[in-house]
Amino acid sequence: MTQERIVLTKKDRRAVATRHQFLQASWNYERMQNGGWCFAIIPAIKRLYPNKDDQIAALKRHLEFYNTQPYCSAPVMGVTLALEEERANGANVDDSAIQGVKIGMMGPLAGVGDPVFWFTARPIIGALAASLAMDGSIVGPILFFVLWNVMRYAFIFYTQEMGYNLGTTITKDLSGGLLGKITTGASVLGMFIIGGLVQRWVNISISADILVNKDSGATLQAQIDALTPGLLGLLVTLGCCWLLKKKVSPIVIILGLFVVGIVGTLVNIF
Repeated sequence: MTQERIVLTKKDRRAVATRHQFLQASWNYERMQNGGWCFAIIPAIKRLYPNKDDQIAALKRHLEFYNTQPYCSAPVMGVTLALEEERANGANVDDSAIQGVKIGMMGPLAGVGDPVFWFTARPIIGALAASLAMDGSIVGPILFFVLWNVMRYAFIFYTQEMGYNLGTTITKDLSGGLLGKITTGASVLGMFIIGGLVQRWVNISISADILVNKDSGATLQAQIDALTPGLLGLLVTLGCCWLLKKKVSPIVIILGLFVVGIVGTLVNIF
């Protein structure tokens, strides 16, 4: 007699989407959104793994590092739900495959989500509401609250459903390597996006008092910029990546950067 297949109901998936709104409620510097992610996925884990030990093991594998734009996290959750469902039904989906999909998707989606939500949708809705509020209408703040939250929740739920349906398709072709190709492609795209953000967000300037040619007054910073603009920021980013690869705690890296910045400013290097 074959065991009946365990399937996540729409009610389960809606419960996950509702909890997913609190993704950043327990944000931390070491693993960032992992606590909120585990809180969101609990209804699905309870449905898929009746055994308590299996539930504990599932939540432990979801306590790894995770960080992306909070609304664009929904399709990642959808794919993850599909992978967990297949695993609960006996498919060969290991911990590394699940974590690989999460890591591969979160970078590119973060790069897309920030411009769409924080820099486009929110300012437009806010400007519309502010124009009404400036005329003395209470409709302004109410309109902002309603429009933003309806759009936000609808996006979270329906993109989670899209990810869930896509994930079910992916898991049917585990032996064909489709999952690996998608993860690799998402990782490559994520590296392109991160590379572009380094120049924008990591800005390091050497003091103008440090000269390489006293006669011409050429500064070390000017020479570096002439060679490769943003080189110092890139080197610091690569250094942090190397330390993370060596299992150095992100908190230690952050504190180290604080110390280097303070000391460098005091001795007039930065």
